[in-house]
Amino acid sequence: MSPSQPTVLVVDDEPSQRDLLSYNLEASGYRVISAENGEEALMLVAEDSPDLVVLDWMLPSVSGIEVCRQIKSRSETRSLPVIMISARADEGDRVRGLETGADDYVTKPYSVAELMARVRTQLRRTRPATVGETLEFEDIVLDAESHKVFRGAKPLKLGPTEFRLLSTFMEKPGRVWSREQLLDRVWGRDIYVDTRTVDVHIGRLRKALCQHGGEDPVRTVRGAGYALG
Repeated sequence: MSPSQPTVLVVDDEPSQRDLLSYNLEASGYRVISAENGEEALMLVAEDSPDLVVLDWMLPSVSGIEVCRQIKSRSETRSLPVIMISARADEGDRVRGLETGADDYVTKPYSVAELMARVRTQLRRTRPATVGETLEFEDIVLDAESHKVFRGAKPLKLGPTEFRLLSTFMEKPGRVWSREQLLDRVWGRDIYVDTRTVDVHIGRLRKALCQHGGEDPVRTVRGAGYALG
């Protein structure tokens, strides 16, 4: 699977539910990791940096509510989308889940097709390029669906790695990405690549973006990494 595809963490203590969700998410093109309890979920959030969490409320030991609270209380994971799943259908429970920080709340039994749509909705907000959205920054347009990039209406030729780098930058203009973060996002967490490789491909991206002229929009942040704009 392409390393640029979103990673979804499924947290449920029922194996059948984990398997059902994992199967449907993988069939939709996502990379899936799973946890059967709250402690394992929090460990995977810290170690694997998923792009979205599908979280069951009723978990042994550490509840889904507490997992969500901890995710949303940390600055590095505050923007991580959490979809809470629960058999608790009362309005008060839904309100409690949302007030704890859940971005969406789905009651059991649920439609798998509806849940997949809710996953896409959350990822459209946080990782728009991965769900085929068109991204724009100043005079640069990236069409994720057709895999084309334009600057000032002129098409640009980018290699696949440079395209993934640009997608990452354009999803969060102004954000500074370290070399290690770019390696995880663009090359994948399971592949060893030297951090100097990032510099090489950033150089290629800069050259591609300026092939018809214009200023270099990629900014080097000394001691920190790179940013767009």
